[in-house]
Amino acid sequence: MKLHIYLFRHGQTYFNRDKRFTGWKDSKLTPKGIKDAKKVAKKLKNKRFQVAYKTRLSRSKDTLKPVLEYHPECKKVITDNRMIERCYGRLQGHYHKTIIEKHGKKQFDIWHRSYDVPPPKGESVKMVEKRVNSFIKDLLKKMKKEKVNVAISAHGNSMRPFRKHFEKLSIKQMMKLENPWDDYFEYVVKV
Repeated sequence: MKLHIYLFRHGQTYFNRDKRFTGWKDSKLTPKGIKDAKKVAKKLKNKRFQVAYKTRLSRSKDTLKPVLEYHPECKKVITDNRMIERCYGRLQGHYHKTIIEKHGKKQFDIWHRSYDVPPPKGESVKMVEKRVNSFIKDLLKKMKKEKVNVAISAHGNSMRPFRKHFEKLSIKQMMKLENPWDDYFEYVVKV
C-alpha cells in the first residue's frame, strides 16, 4: 500500500516581501501570498488526504485554509510546532539590509544560510533539522498505523530537512534549496 505526503510552504508574507527576518514573528500573508495559497489549493484539488498539519503561525494556518476547502475527507487538523519556521533570535523583525549594514555581508550570509551556526539567541538549520526529524519519525508511525495521507503547511526552513529526508539530499544540497510559495512536493510512503 502507498500513502502520500503533500508538503507545501506558506504563501508570501509581508516580512518575506520586505526582506525581513521573520522566524517566529507572526507576519500575515500579502495579497500575493493569498493567491499563492489558492494556487496550492487548486493544484492539490484532486489529491486525497485525511489529516492536515499546520503550525501556530497564521501564515501556516492561512495557507492551509483554502487547501482544506477542497477536502471534506480531511477530518483532522493538527498543530505541531516541531515544523515551525527557524527562530532567527535577535534578528527577527529586522530588515536584511540593516543586518548587512551593521554586521557586514559575510556575517549576514553565515547567520542566514549556515547549516550549524545559529544567529544570536536563534536556531541553526541543524537545530531545526533535529526537531523536524522528530516530527517525521512520529508522522510516519501515525501514517502507517492509521493508513492516512497527510497534507503539511510548513515553512521555508522547516521544509529543508523534510526535503533532505525524503529526497535523500546532502546537507550542501539541502542548504541550496529554495522552496516555492505556490507549489507542493509529494512523497510516497510504502506500508
